[in-house]
Amino acid sequence: MQRVCFQLQVRPDRLEDYKRRHAAVWPDMVRALHETGWHNYSLFLRPDGLLIGYLETPSLEQARAAMAAREVNRRWQREMAEFFEDLGDAAPDEGFLELEEIFHLEDQLGLQPDTADKTEAK
Repeated sequence: MQRVCFQLQVRPDRLEDYKRRHAAVWPDMVRALHETGWHNYSLFLRPDGLLIGYLETPSLEQARAAMAAREVNRRWQREMAEFFEDLGDAAPDEGFLELEEIFHLEDQLGLQPDTADKTEAK
């Protein structure tokens, strides 16, 4: 499973509207995300508009392509585009900045299962 973290910038004057939209995402959009491989998907928003997203998926490329084929996603992306800065011509789900994962606890524990217990004992 691929872990994906990304960032976008929500326009500061649109934060409350953006939060309201995500408090009640269209049921067909939620189903489409789940059906196309967007799992354990969360969004985190800072007061200055920095948006951080996280999801797990077998393939981000395939998940994006599958969503691009859904009419509900095209409608959602059109409506959401006005909330973001610096997207150019890209839709929000294509224009986000993917962040590099540099640490994952479970991966580290899997590589060194005995080390964690010994380090804590010191």
